[in-house]
Amino acid sequence: MREISLQVIEMSTLIFGILGITFSTMLMVSPGLTKNLSNILNRGVNIDEKLGFLDKGIDISDYFYEYHIAVGLLFVAGSTFVLSFFYVSLDLTRFRQIIFGPQTQMMWSEIIFNTILWIGKITCLAGLLFGSMLLFVPNKMKCLENNLNVWFETNAMFKKLDRSSNNVDSFFFRHPRAVGMSGAVLSFLILCLSIINLLD
Repeated sequence: MREISLQVIEMSTLIFGILGITFSTMLMVSPGLTKNLSNILNRGVNIDEKLGFLDKGIDISDYFYEYHIAVGLLFVAGSTFVLSFFYVSLDLTRFRQIIFGPQTQMMWSEIIFNTILWIGKITCLAGLLFGSMLLFVPNKMKCLENNLNVWFETNAMFKKLDRSSNNVDSFFFRHPRAVGMSGAVLSFLILCLSIINLLD
């Protein structure tokens, strides 16, 4: 997995380096043609209508409380199984070496895996607690759920990010040679680094 990921990153940097040099050269040699190409490629796609069905709330709490014993048992059994795996079967050192390799910095990989492990343990303990409440006191669990169900409106915030701006394009085409030269140098460096990594 690690080797495949590194090769994908190296090939991606090689492709982006070639594209960067191509567009930077076009910007320096023929800014008018580059602007026309930019206008052709600049397309807005409205996905709100297509994905509107995903923005609907689905109430499954009635199903949980109707079969609270079965659901509670599933929560308790699943959380117990995962907790026993974390404490008994998981060899953290070997797992870390499989993911990051034997020559990695132990401190950073240990911090990452210990953080993931503690998040998993806390999640399983919460699953045990909620499963037990569903089994024995489903009414209290329902009251707790009603208190925790709070609606946060994020649409207004994301609408600000959904506005297009032509400031970047206009800056590029006001200074085509300077921007093109900077992009060509940066792309050339990225291209050289990716070729060196691929040849090693």
